[in-house]
Amino acid sequence: MSVNRFVLNGISYHGHGAINEIPGIVKSHGFRKAFVASDPDLVKFGVTKKVTDLLEANGVAFELYSDIKPNPTIENVQHGVDAYRASGADFMITIGGGSSMDTGKGIGIIVNNPEYYDVRSLEGVAPTRNRTVFTIAVPTTGGTGAESTINYVITDVEKKRKFVCVDPNDIPDIAVVDPDMMSTMPKGLTASTGMDALTHAIEGYTTRAAWELSDCLDLEAIRLIAKNLRKAVENDPDGREGMALAQYVTAMAYSNVGLGVAHSMAHTLGAVYDTPHGVACAMMLPIVMEFNQEYTGEKFKAIAEAFGVDTAGMDAAEYRKAAVDAVRQLSVDVGIPTKLDKLREEDLPFLCASAAADACAPGNPRPAELADFEAMFRKLM
Repeated sequence: MSVNRFVLNGISYHGHGAINEIPGIVKSHGFRKAFVASDPDLVKFGVTKKVTDLLEANGVAFELYSDIKPNPTIENVQHGVDAYRASGADFMITIGGGSSMDTGKGIGIIVNNPEYYDVRSLEGVAPTRNRTVFTIAVPTTGGTGAESTINYVITDVEKKRKFVCVDPNDIPDIAVVDPDMMSTMPKGLTASTGMDALTHAIEGYTTRAAWELSDCLDLEAIRLIAKNLRKAVENDPDGREGMALAQYVTAMAYSNVGLGVAHSMAHTLGAVYDTPHGVACAMMLPIVMEFNQEYTGEKFKAIAEAFGVDTAGMDAAEYRKAAVDAVRQLSVDVGIPTKLDKLREEDLPFLCASAAADACAPGNPRPAELADFEAMFRKLM
């Protein structure tokens, strides 16, 4: 029997109003000052303030750091490390989606492991010795699930590439998943982050390292997303709550078993064209599912059924097509484009090489050659 490792948050809080637990958490640990990492749009539109108001009302000092970009860079992380050290903070609160969470993870790891200040040396399975600074993670998007993962992604602007860091030491100590923090997300962002969560769930369910524990989490996440994403895009409270749970549940799984080439291709589209990660994942997912379908056993049957498809009497080809069609239809229904106008012929060799070298690629159920990546990228043109 093979040995499977599973790393999870120590504690998580879920439900409407969960952020009200934060002051008590802080006081119970005896912390003095928070370093609050949140992206500038969340600060501008008052989302971050929902948490900082609680800190102020309870006498908890904090310093706000908002030098965070949609695809966080090496420089963002290094600047954040310098800011944390200068702040006098003794713990961190990350508020936002994957960008805030990933920046915060990089900051926290380097503060306690300063030998990795270059950031690039954290790529892959990072051999850090020390845990990140104590972190409370508060997601504001129903998609990345970064509050419950051991992964983060940083953009190397100089080399026009994204790289994945995998480190059990970076998982936040506490996750506070409050759907009310997601209620101000615009439709487009709700759609793209939700499709990112679906990509996590389907790739995690079909990756080479998947096993019984990850399968039951990912399959339930697929059901939740199929049921709730359209409602969440319309800002229905039940839909928001369902997506908040779905993105957390699938992140618990994919963080431990990995992903596939939909993510490796999305990473390179983000690095080269600054394509929002969720949009890139959504565009690639049905294309990659078609590529993988004959290497997934009966799992596409379960995916189709999670979307409400009656697969009785269907053969393998039929239920696999039904699964791909259901995913593609959901993506269209929530407004995701199917083509990428920025994609240029001359960029294909670099895009393919970058996708093949990405840390997510080896987990794909079907091995992909450079020619396979090119054929899939061309479907976006």
